[in-house]
Amino acid sequence: MAAQGGVVFQEKVSRLLSRQDGKPALKPNRPLVLRDAVANRKLKKGEATCITEMSVMMACWKQNNFVDGLCSSEMNAFYTCVNKAQAAMKNKSEQSSLQGGRLHPKQATALLRRYPNLRTEI
Repeated sequence: MAAQGGVVFQEKVSRLLSRQDGKPALKPNRPLVLRDAVANRKLKKGEATCITEMSVMMACWKQNNFVDGLCSSEMNAFYTCVNKAQAAMKNKSEQSSLQGGRLHPKQATALLRRYPNLRTEI
């Protein structure tokens, strides 16, 4: 079924690119070939963590004129939350790299340059 869809698509593209009444029905402004590079976009960072602990710590600082000794419990709670979040992020990145997932744009570009696409149009 998927092979038939590909054949139908190829026929439609060739029909649109063929000349009708002396001019093409579809004139591409770029060649219809894949590039050997991927756009270098940054991966999404995700959501912020430990916001409530940080706001509690800052409120404590404000109440106590920014004396660290009086807000040690809030600071410890914030630092433990940050350590847990970093460990979870590291664990998540290790799992995604082991499972395959999406490649980083630099890795994809390196692979595409190693195995370039054909430079002929359809």
